[in-house]
Amino acid sequence: MDMQVIYDAVIRYGIQLLLAVVVLLIGLNIIGRIVRVISRKMTRSELDPSLQPFLTSLLRVGLQILLVISVASMIGIEMTSFIAVIGAMAFAVGLALQGSLANFAGGVLILLLKPFKVGDYIQSAGHAGTVKEIQIFYTMLDTPDNTRVIVPNALLSNSSTINYSKNSIRRLDLTFDVGYESDIDRVRDILLDLAGRHELIFDDPQPQVLLGEHGDNAIVFYLRMWCNAADYWPLYFEFLETVKKAFDKAGINIPYPQRDVHLIKNEGQ
Repeated sequence: MDMQVIYDAVIRYGIQLLLAVVVLLIGLNIIGRIVRVISRKMTRSELDPSLQPFLTSLLRVGLQILLVISVASMIGIEMTSFIAVIGAMAFAVGLALQGSLANFAGGVLILLLKPFKVGDYIQSAGHAGTVKEIQIFYTMLDTPDNTRVIVPNALLSNSSTINYSKNSIRRLDLTFDVGYESDIDRVRDILLDLAGRHELIFDDPQPQVLLGEHGDNAIVFYLRMWCNAADYWPLYFEFLETVKKAFDKAGINIPYPQRDVHLIKNEGQ
């Protein structure tokens, strides 16, 4: 083969390849800038915060695919053949990444049906935390002790989910055990008085005190109160302490499990 022909081919294709690499690098940089600009615009707009990470990720992937196709055409790859190869690769990758595709579909369902949004506190798929981001394949949760949990969207879309932030008010249910010797009317008055005087407890619906159970060692009272969802846990811990102090002051006994053991002595011993 003539060396001049080889030289001309190397120069021609080498320049094409070099140009394609330069376009690829510049294109990736431009895509990054475009995604950042659009992300800032979405942040300033009234777009649902749950959609922003998802749309940003989708935009980045779509632009990168278009860039790769453009670069491939620059180095002389036929688009028809390239698209056929891409289709075959997509089919093979789809089979290998069924779980990822399920996560993608789960993310779409979450964003369309909105069982929860960014900022909600949820419990699902064995995890509980505040939703920080809903991405293409995963949802990010922050637990109360500030641990980041990354949950596949397929699990969230196919599991029962408790959304503690969906409703603005919640009912706080507490149980208290008192001894059988206690005056049940006195117990009821103390609990209703504590609930009625607290500024964060709603008057309507009114607090309820119900005798719920005759236990083995105690009478069980149910205290039911309505409050804002944001006040639920502060009130929960506060009432446990406040009721214990009120019972102690009133001389109401809070029993603990106990068992009487009787020893029978045989006459021959």
